[in-house]
Amino acid sequence: MIGVFDSGIGGLTVLRELVRRLPGYRFVYFGDTARTPYGTKSPETIVRYAIEDTEFLLRHGARMIVVACHSASSVATEALRERFPDLPIFEVVTPSVKKALSVTRRKVIGVIGTRATIESGIYQRLLTARDPEVKVYGNPCPLLVPLVEEGWIKKPETRMIVKKCLLPLKMRGIDTLVLGCTHYPVLKKVIQAKAGKRVTLVDPAEELAEEVRAYLETHPRLALELEKDGEPLILVSDLTPNFSRIAQIFLGRKVNLVKAGDAPS
Repeated sequence: MIGVFDSGIGGLTVLRELVRRLPGYRFVYFGDTARTPYGTKSPETIVRYAIEDTEFLLRHGARMIVVACHSASSVATEALRERFPDLPIFEVVTPSVKKALSVTRRKVIGVIGTRATIESGIYQRLLTARDPEVKVYGNPCPLLVPLVEEGWIKKPETRMIVKKCLLPLKMRGIDTLVLGCTHYPVLKKVIQAKAGKRVTLVDPAEELAEEVRAYLETHPRLALELEKDGEPLILVSDLTPNFSRIAQIFLGRKVNLVKAGDAPS
């Protein structure tokens, strides 16, 4: 199986894209809902959680790992690759960096995300390393996650907060905006409206799914060995009715969440 983990259930936006682009494969997803969010934790704690999440997915049959969490991707990817050197590991940051550089017209790129993602400076480092002429501006937007999880997608309060989040970036003249959190694609229409039609949005879920698909095309042996068919197994470390409701928003269909302790080993 292809393993996917996130600090909660926002990573289901990544799983949705993976299932859409790789319909013949089976997935196991782990959302660490008992310890969410990762974005407010220290780098050391995020690394520890990411290692534990990966080990959990391996015990449940994963042969490759997709880190759907931006916070974990930003601060824990290197540690994961050192800990699991033979395991194919994919993260959400690098694919969106490549896409942003390919679509920017004036080389002025904005990034919104959790405080951990923005403060890590990962997007700034990777973007400027590939193109030193690029200007990168980040702004943390922590209020967007609870708004999405409350289902306030079309509320005027959400539109107002999105506008405030984007204002500093618009004043910098960005022409490209990276959605640096798995929750944000749910707000894509609102974000696009407030960013303006001249700003190109980069959805890391789409770019990451495409990278995984391309990798499997060039690694046919692994592709043949991966488990095929069957519904995704979606595991969470804590289960509430509210999580099930939110998960349906992210995946776009009815979701059967299984509490990790009750899942088959």
